[in-house]
Amino acid sequence: MNPGDYRFCPTCATPLVRGVHGERERSACPACGWVHWDNPVPVVAAVIEYDGKVLLARNAAWPAGRFALVTGFLERDETPRAAVIREVKEETNLDALDARLIGVYEFALRNQVIIAYHVPAVGAVKLNEELVEYRLIEPSRVKTWPRGTGLALADWLRARGHEVHFLPLP
Repeated sequence: MNPGDYRFCPTCATPLVRGVHGERERSACPACGWVHWDNPVPVVAAVIEYDGKVLLARNAAWPAGRFALVTGFLERDETPRAAVIREVKEETNLDALDARLIGVYEFALRNQVIIAYHVPAVGAVKLNEELVEYRLIEPSRVKTWPRGTGLALADWLRARGHEVHFLPLP
């Protein structure tokens, strides 16, 4: 069950009912009036530049051969910039030299808003338990994907004068 799939009110445990709230159909509690707005979750993504190459990583839950940007959720009272620097350190052990905003991207498939940064980094790569392998790819050879973090990577590549090559979606 996704966090957005509430069936009962988290305030009073009454079964939720679908209805129009704020011009959209949403689940709400007929007893106490709580409305599940199901707002998108903010996620940060890092285009990590390491030794002049782009670092792409494979999550432990993904099939072999699928690599993407390092991502993570913001924590309470954390700025997106601080979050991306923290995620890079936690997941790769690399130290960010900077974090510059690339852009903000919708990822409706997962009800997320992606805030993407270019993060030049230094240090020795040591993946945490979330990641099982990584690849360092010359920017001119990077193939990206046509949604979510792939769009941020494509924008970063274009801004540096590289031709963008999209992989087909599975």
